[in-house]
Amino acid sequence: MLALDLLVNGLIYGCFYALMAVGLAMIFGVLKIVNFAHGEFFMIGAYTYVLISLKLGVSPWLALPAAALAGALLGWLVERLLMRPLYQGYASWGFMKDEYAVVVTFGLSLLLINLVDKTVGPYSFQGPPLVDIGRFPLGPVMLTGQKAIAALVAVALMVALALFIKRSVWGLQIQAVAQNRLGASLAGIDSTRTTSLIFVVSGVLAALSGALLAPLVNPSPDVGTFPAIKSYVIVVLGGMGSIWGAMIAALILGVSEAFFSVYVSYDYRDAFGLIILIAVLLLRPEGLLGEKGRTV
Repeated sequence: MLALDLLVNGLIYGCFYALMAVGLAMIFGVLKIVNFAHGEFFMIGAYTYVLISLKLGVSPWLALPAAALAGALLGWLVERLLMRPLYQGYASWGFMKDEYAVVVTFGLSLLLINLVDKTVGPYSFQGPPLVDIGRFPLGPVMLTGQKAIAALVAVALMVALALFIKRSVWGLQIQAVAQNRLGASLAGIDSTRTTSLIFVVSGVLAALSGALLAPLVNPSPDVGTFPAIKSYVIVVLGGMGSIWGAMIAALILGVSEAFFSVYVSYDYRDAFGLIILIAVLLLRPEGLLGEKGRTV
């Protein structure tokens, strides 16, 4: 009974992790860089959801698209103002590509954390639930209304993303740019606009992850730190640049953390992901799917 409860709750949190990590995998798959400000997309989404719901009295269901819009806008601005020098050949200041990406995204992370800290305050907020339903039994498993409905939304978003990547023209363009940027450009694909779209999608998914978890994690300026770390672990575990690998790895991490926190120690629950990261780097650095499993 306990094992089934841990399995279900682990899968639910794995869905939230997947929303966060898939965008990071997409960015790495195209630009081959790690966005160290990715956790702040999560934070912006959580704050947007909470503040619009609480301060403006808007329905939480309307605050969700507002959080998505905030994530999309932030993703577009980051790509347009900071990331475009990486692939348009005019990065200056003497930095190579990797150093530029590390410095800029890490600096952006610090900027956003301190900006929210000074404008909103260092204290945390508790977001309103999407549905006002307490704990209820689902067969032998006990769930809360917020956790259940948020998980359903997360699954729907993952399915929509999979269909978008596989079936839409934009999704095929994303795959083409990831495989060969120059070749895609020669084939008539606007690789700059495609990269901008990737950052927008990444921002939307991370922001929605923050919004869905806002009633559970009580957002504060540094709330995106641990989700970002988990995302890095998931991207490495799934295979760098593979969104399918990231989805699978997110579920594995969620379930593993659930069992680890009960059977080993809850105090070291967040450290378990780092143990997995070290093990993967030592034993299978290409990740679960590796190059053959890459979609972007």
